[in-house]
Amino acid sequence: MSTGTAALGAFAFRPVDPARDAALLHRWVTHPKAAFWMMRDARPEHVERAYGAIADDEHHHAFLGLCDGVPAFLMETYDPAHRELVGLYEPEPGDVGMHFLVAPTDTPVHGFTRAVITAVMRRLFADPTTARVVVEPDVRNTAVHALNAAVGFVPEREIRKPEKTALLSFCTRERFEKAVAV
Repeated sequence: MSTGTAALGAFAFRPVDPARDAALLHRWVTHPKAAFWMMRDARPEHVERAYGAIADDEHHHAFLGLCDGVPAFLMETYDPAHRELVGLYEPEPGDVGMHFLVAPTDTPVHGFTRAVITAVMRRLFADPTTARVVVEPDVRNTAVHALNAAVGFVPEREIRKPEKTALLSFCTRERFEKAVAV
C-alpha cells in the first residue's frame, strides 16, 4: 500500500526483514533522537533478535516505511489484548496498538514526521476492522504527544508500564478523518 503527499514523497510499507534490516534499524533505534524507543544500548544482534521475535509473533508486526523507495521510518502494530497493554485497560473490538519511529537525519524536512504519522494512520484505518488506534508513549515525550493530537488522538490517562509511565491515548477513525481533513 502506498500513501503520502507529492511534496514530501510517496510512502510505502513492507514487513521488516530482521536479518536484512537489522543494521539499518540498529542505527535508528540507538540514535540519541530515539531515546524513547528504549534501545539506545542495543547491539546489532539484539536488534535482529528483537525484530525476529516480532516477525514470529502473531500479535505484533513491524513494517519498514519507505519514502520514494528509501527506508525512512519504522511502524509497529500490535494487538493490545495480547501485547503491551494487557491488564492496563479494557480493549475494545477493533483496537490496534501502534508505535512509529522516524529515521534520524542531518537534514530534517519540515512536516515530514507529521506526514509519516498521517501515512501510518491511513494505513491502519485502511483495514475496515480497525476501529480505534491505541498508543502509549512515554509521558515525557511531548513531541509525540503533539503529533498524536494533530492526527486526532485524545489522551485518556497515565498508566504505569514496567519500562515507563505512559500516556494512554486513543484515536477513532472519525477523529482521524476530522483531524486531517483538508
